Amino acid sequence: MKAKALSFILRAASPLVCIFFFFIGGAIAQGRSQTQLTPVPIEIFETSKHTDDRLARKENLVFGEIRDQTVPSVFVDSGSQFQTIEGFGGAFTEAAADNFYKMSPARRDRILTDYFDPVRGNGYTLCRTHINSCDFSLGSYAYAEAGDTGLDRFSIERDKKVLIPMIREAMTRAGAALRLFASPWSPPAWMKTNGEMKHGGKLKPEFRDAWALYFCRYLDAYRREGVPIWGLTVQNEPEAVQPWESCIYSAEEERDFVRDFLGPRLQQAGFSQIRLMIWDHNRDRMLERAKIVLDDPRAARYVWGVAFHWYVQDCFDNVRKVHEAFPSKRLLFTEGCQENGPHVGVWEVGERYANSMIHDLNNGTVGWVDWNLILDSRGGPNHVGNFCSAPIIVDPSRDRIEYVNSFYYIGHFSRFIKPGAKRIISASSRDDLETTAFLNPDGRIAVVVLNRSEREISFELRYAGLGAGMISPPRSIRTLLFSVRALRNPTKQVF
Repeated sequence: MKAKALSFILRAASPLVCIFFFFIGGAIAQGRSQTQLTPVPIEIFETSKHTDDRLARKENLVFGEIRDQTVPSVFVDSGSQFQTIEGFGGAFTEAAADNFYKMSPARRDRILTDYFDPVRGNGYTLCRTHINSCDFSLGSYAYAEAGDTGLDRFSIERDKKVLIPMIREAMTRAGAALRLFASPWSPPAWMKTNGEMKHGGKLKPEFRDAWALYFCRYLDAYRREGVPIWGLTVQNEPEAVQPWESCIYSAEEERDFVRDFLGPRLQQAGFSQIRLMIWDHNRDRMLERAKIVLDDPRAARYVWGVAFHWYVQDCFDNVRKVHEAFPSKRLLFTEGCQENGPHVGVWEVGERYANSMIHDLNNGTVGWVDWNLILDSRGGPNHVGNFCSAPIIVDPSRDRIEYVNSFYYIGHFSRFIKPGAKRIISASSRDDLETTAFLNPDGRIAVVVLNRSEREISFELRYAGLGAGMISPPRSIRTLLFSVRALRNPTKQVF
């Protein structure tokens, strides 16, 4: 009797059950459809050789359904996150500051806005400067005179003329303290084996402690000027004997100096928070040099990271290898420029920058810093004739500013990838579409797509099962910006 009753109830209820699940299933399907088709805007910024577009805002696109799996694609996934970004920027040199103050107040204001304004400019946050003179100084100088081993007469008066004032103005325009790191090109001549700041030479062993103290005096002097130093490199290009300021260290000498002198001195002086970086030379030998220093645990404890440049060979893979060997140490690109004078109008310069930045970032680099912020129409001043390019070239005699396209290419990264951003997976199905991607602290994803070919390439940006078709113009770079929250919210609302 009970079995018959149960059977009757089930037969009577089954149409209701079917109707219930029909509506629920339809609602879920409708919710999924709404999630996929919700118009999430993708902001597009473009610089292109064959147009006048320079960091130009283009018409927004929206995500929709992926309709063709066979078209070229740039795939982005925020589920896998990697290194945290410190920032992007350039170098304050005496040459840059000298050029800056030769310009009219209006032009100076424009330069500060273009580089440091977080809304209207490239938003630089991570910059470099030099300890003592470098080739892009107006001449050789040091902060202490011969025989002053106690550094009782240590003075940065020369830097107070134009270098420190320019840094202060940039800090004001940036709206916050810049992350500023400093590098020596050479100790004072009297501390060196060759008796001069130029042409290589080495630090005399008897002056290693005085030179370590010199760093601390510098940090304290700049702090008192309202310019806190965020980081240090031990030596600029320690394998290069140059006709300008230079000093040679073997890897073992750098290790011993950090372990026994500089590291302990920084801690004793209350500067243990300083990010100390080794190497500060090219990618070609960065793994070999880093291993010799970082395999010594007493030296490694003082080292925050490995700094590197781009001259000679690209050797991009070496950046990844250092990251794999020493994952707790940061990697920072600290100098790169186009050599041999200004290159206004040469499109390949910007492409070199973007190609390097994409590879370095994808291999674990936490920041990328250009060389001189400003140079004149000769590519100087440089007191030994080592003229180079800079993103901004000025002619003080005519109060004129020109832009090398590296300015725009750097801006495609620095304007949209903010400090604190996490690199995420970004993979291209075409070799001629180079890409990197980051999840910003505000929940927006920035995807950079570089096309160095002479071909227009149609592709689809894909994220979270959605796609947006677009075109990459020949010889162009694009930054694509969209909100992760905008993609998630429809799902949360439906379910």
